[in-house]
Amino acid sequence: MSYPSPVNLAQRLDAYERLVRLDKPIGALLLLWPTLWAVWLASDGRVRADILLIFVAGTFLMRSAGCALNDYADREYDPHVERTRARPLAAREIAPREALIVAAVLAAAAFGLVLFLNGLAIALSFVALAIAALYPFTKRFFALPQAFLGVAFGFGIPMAYAAIQERLPLECWLLFAANIFYSFAYDTEYAMVDRDDDARLGIHTSALTLGRFDVAAVMASYGFMLLLLASVGVVLALSWPYYAGVGMAAALMVYHWRLIRDRSRDGAFKAFMHNNWVGAAVFAGIVFATR
Repeated sequence: MSYPSPVNLAQRLDAYERLVRLDKPIGALLLLWPTLWAVWLASDGRVRADILLIFVAGTFLMRSAGCALNDYADREYDPHVERTRARPLAAREIAPREALIVAAVLAAAAFGLVLFLNGLAIALSFVALAIAALYPFTKRFFALPQAFLGVAFGFGIPMAYAAIQERLPLECWLLFAANIFYSFAYDTEYAMVDRDDDARLGIHTSALTLGRFDVAAVMASYGFMLLLLASVGVVLALSWPYYAGVGMAAALMVYHWRLIRDRSRDGAFKAFMHNNWVGAAVFAGIVFATR
């Protein structure tokens, strides 16, 4: 099967940009917010500029690498899904090996940043890389790949604690667990958008596995996230602005329920995109509570 190349440099750069989703930053933001939660809490609000730069840049690099690998893994599925058929690999604008090369280069750049951290953080980065590399293939055999995504998207949390405190305390794992439920909720909303296409292709997603309980599962996941975040506040004796941020996140989740309750594609996608504000609300609470 041939993969026609874009006819000029501008078209090729545009294809690579879309491959790594520079035109769609929502995924990077959903990955970044929990990492920033951990950086601020582990630093007790006294964040070093170099640590912040490493984790922000590393988050964007790994998200882009993950997108390239995900498109490689889904290159035979994406042409048959309405939302993804225009992706560069699905549209045959670039070859599969190009996607692998891009993913490898970006992951290597992210690892170069990790080398400025301590030994524990470097060791955890290998675990994070293995999980990130496995995730794109989980929808072939795992009934709830969105739960695995939560682990992959949350690994910046233990890495931040390792880099800053050189240990992984209780609040680190509570925050990690909260992010798993957060990721499961928003990625299930995302999966609701592709439900019909995924069912036809035989792909596993939480939206299909949960069936008519999908909306209830999303809201339950949000509930567990809030409970775990409240537990973090208790463990660290955080002040009221933290709980105000968590409360704002809870209010946004009620809005999400209104968007997804009828299971429309547009409503589910809007709820997914709106999760950026959930992460931002929690982060704002953390910043003001640790000033």
